[in-house]
Formats: sequence, C-alpha cells, structure tokens
Amino acid sequence: MSTTLVHRHKKLRRLLQEQNLDALALNPGPTLPYLTGLHFHLSERPVVVIFPRQGPLLIVLPELEAPKVENLPYEAISFPYEEDPTTWGNAFTAALALSGLLSARIGVEPRWLRVLELRYLEAAAPNAEFVPAESATAALRMFKDRDEIAAMQKAVDIAQAALEATLPAIRPGVTEREIAAELTTQLLRHGSSGAFPFHPIVSGGPNSANPHATPTDRPLQEGDLLVIDYGANVDGYFSDITRTFALGEVEAEYQHIAEIVLQANQAARAAAGPGVPAAEVDKAARQVIEKAGYGEYFTHRTGHGLGLEVHEEPYIRGDNQQVLQPGMTFTIEPGIYLRGRNGVRIEDDVVITADGCRSLTDLPRELRILPL
Repeated sequence: MSTTLVHRHKKLRRLLQEQNLDALALNPGPTLPYLTGLHFHLSERPVVVIFPRQGPLLIVLPELEAPKVENLPYEAISFPYEEDPTTWGNAFTAALALSGLLSARIGVEPRWLRVLELRYLEAAAPNAEFVPAESATAALRMFKDRDEIAAMQKAVDIAQAALEATLPAIRPGVTEREIAAELTTQLLRHGSSGAFPFHPIVSGGPNSANPHATPTDRPLQEGDLLVIDYGANVDGYFSDITRTFALGEVEAEYQHIAEIVLQANQAARAAAGPGVPAAEVDKAARQVIEKAGYGEYFTHRTGHGLGLEVHEEPYIRGDNQQVLQPGMTFTIEPGIYLRGRNGVRIEDDVVITADGCRSLTDLPRELRILPL
C-alpha cells in the first residue's frame, strides 16, 4: 500500500503543476484515505491535510488523533492542537507558514470541504486563493487499479447475494420499510461494511415512479412493480444496483416498459467502451426509450461514476463529451417512471476495459415475477 500511496502523491503533484495549483487541502472524505491511508471522522474538531506541490504533507489534527500519523510511509509533518478551540487557528497558521503557502493558490473539494475548515484556512492565509480542484482529484480517482476493481466486484457480489436472500420475504402486505430493513440485515450478514453508499430504496406501486423514493409503511399489493436500488461497501468501495420485480401478474403496459428499459440498458452497455464519449452511452439508452414513445418518462442521466463515492466522475449524461478510458467505473441505469402508477429501473455497475465494457453485475435483468 505504501508504494501505491507514493505513486498517487507523485501523480497528484503533476496534476497540481498542470492546473497551476500550489497545494491541495483536504478534510475527511473519500479522497483523504485514498491519498494518505488515514481515516478520520468529520466532527467538531477540524482535520485538514495539505499536499504542497513540493515538500512533506502537512497534517492539522487534534492531539487525540496524533498517534494515527506516527510512522507513516511517506514524509509528513503534523500540527496537533489542544482542546481549547481558541488555539486551533495557530496550528493552521503554523502549517501554512512552514510550507510557504500564505499567499498560495490552494485547491479544495467543494463537495466535501466544510465552512468550518475553510474559515480556519482563510484566517491562517488571508492572502491565499482557495479554488475548486475537483478536476484534479477526479483525474486521480476515476481510474481504478486492479485492487480497487476487485473491491468493487466483491461489493457487487455481496449486494447481489443479499438481494437474493431478501426476495423470499417479499409478498403482498409487507411494507417497503420492512423489506428495506431485511435487505439491510442481509447486506451486513453477507459481509458489507455498515457504511452503505445510501439507505436502500425500496419502492412499490406508485412510489416506484419516484426515482429516489424513501421506503414507506405502504404495504405491497398484488400487481405492483417493485424497484429496489441499493449497494454494499467493501474497503470503502461501493456497489450500486437496481432491479425491478413484479408482485404477481402486472398490467401489459408495465411488462412493456420493463422490456423497453431492458433494451435501453443493453444498448448503453453495448455502446460503452474506450474512446467513446460518455454522451454516446447516454444517447444509446435514451434513443431506445424515446423511440418507444416514453422519452418524457426517462427523467435522469443514464449513469454516474462509482467508487469511493456513490456519485463521482465520470457522469453519463447527454452533454458530457468526456472520453471513456480503461479503468473508469460507472453505473448504467435507464428507467421509465409513470407518475402515480409504476416505474422501472435496471442498474448495472460496469468498468471500461482495454477492448470494451465489462459488467460487474450479473443479476437477471428481466422483470422477475415474484410468487404470491
């Protein structure tokens, strides 16, 4: 792991130079362990790691966390602070002054950096400029290595086994919330970390027409479609899978839209590959649904990057001309949502390979009719 971290540091410094950044400042979030191997919780005590373009890492942290940064496999200087909050700013000032960053251009992650940490950084270096650096961190994390893909595959395998173990509990009269609870138990039982990518989405009947529904106490009914969207976590890497089921026989139109979404999923997976713009994958799925007359009912992008975050780069949407390259991992999840009636979504996790696109997920994609 130490060799991997040093390699990532070198790549980061090249990116900082290319993007005219003097440093990158990170607080606890997915990029921090990716670059340091260190894990911290977000709390009222700020933790910030600063990566200068040259020189050792600078780590501002509370004294109680100081043992974590002993004997690191790379050069770092720690600036621990005591419990008295009035002294915390001194640690930030000392770190930035030592590295000559008081008037620097420092990159941050807007999706993760809190106002708390930003205010300490600004007070310590009032002449510095703090700018978004998502493109730099995305350029690091978008390309998964063999170990990262193996962790994601394990997260997929755990999630798929957990869903199969949950299916016998699904029947008319059981509530969405009860199914979500059973699925959560099965995810843990099959080996997922408890830090799920998100709480499972279990939505039946009219609720399934809401792509990001929250499980309710609505009992499932015969003739419902049931959308289950969920994932597992292995070593911080996520899976994100959606399958749609039918409780007994359903209306012909619901069977029809399930077939359309299946074809859209297949078309997008076939379109994905190295050298293909992300927009073309979205287009492949969308054309199938639009041709069938349901374009207005496909209300979101076709997919999103997946890894240490459940939503990260690359984003599979119609305006994204980013070219897909080997090692990129993302979801393909077209859907049709008939508001107030029923909805269908089929979501797979895929990785771009040297010669195509490989699906990490292999659960049946066809509409599965559950016994009553």
